[in-house]
Amino acid sequence: MLIEGDDYYVDKNGNFVFTSAYHLKRGYCCKNNCRHCPWKVKEDKKRCNKNK
Repeated sequence: MLIEGDDYYVDKNGNFVFTSAYHLKRGYCCKNNCRHCPWKVKEDKKRCNKNK
């Protein structure tokens, strides 16, 4: 079960946004360019290739 505030929040536009904690619990990158993806490479904003 998802917990609001821990796993997601609702932004000002009414969108559900998953947190980094949720992504880490899920355990993999879905490659959908999620706002809080812990697998993003900070320097160039590209996905890391952790799952390849």
